[in-house]
Amino acid sequence: MHLILTGATGLVGAAVLQNMLAMESVSRISILSRRPVKMAEGHEAKAKVYIHNDYKSYDKALLEELKDAQGVVWAQGVSQNDVTKEEYHEITHEYPVAAAKAFATLHPSEPFTFVYVSGEGATQTPGVFTAQFGRVKGQAEQALFDLAKATPNLRVYNVRPAAVDWRQHPEIHPFMPSQAAYKKMALSSISLVYQSFTTPTRQMGRAMAELAMSRGEPLQGSDIQMEGTLVSNVALRRLGGL
Repeated sequence: MHLILTGATGLVGAAVLQNMLAMESVSRISILSRRPVKMAEGHEAKAKVYIHNDYKSYDKALLEELKDAQGVVWAQGVSQNDVTKEEYHEITHEYPVAAAKAFATLHPSEPFTFVYVSGEGATQTPGVFTAQFGRVKGQAEQALFDLAKATPNLRVYNVRPAAVDWRQHPEIHPFMPSQAAYKKMALSSISLVYQSFTTPTRQMGRAMAELAMSRGEPLQGSDIQMEGTLVSNVALRRLGGL
């Protein structure tokens, strides 16, 4: 199976890529990235990196390369603290919606599954104190959900990881962004008192890849919302076998 991945140089994307590379059922990985992806080096027979700078535009040549892909994990993202409000909205909302529209044209008679990496705290009902990331990610989730409703072959899962925990996933350590020491301390505390809020990267990456390989049918469970398409962190842990 041919899958697409974005955000491969980030923490979540690195976890997804490591799992995809290890999966025999994934025969080809097309990685869209602004820069080379070190984890893909040495795996050229399976993983190909396409240097892509405009995530609101997909030309015919690129879509031809992707034409038999059956799903994508959209792990591209940025902290709201690192960019302007306008840039954050563009990256978090406009990029995935533009990509979903483009990828839905790859094979209109067959399902294409779009897995959007959102995050706990995202909401469709923001309040006065809702953080920017929660508001914008919630808007992106809704836009993708509505797009899938209007596009017969597009299937969407909005996935909300919480406290992403890389500590027991050494395969990705050489390739992931460096993490501040306070994050390790915070994860240790969260794991002790609120384990269900953690998101171990090994299981997370596998679950996201498996969702992208699926035909996008509605999921079941009390921890699933938006007509079987919104995967909470508790549901993501469950899908990962935790």
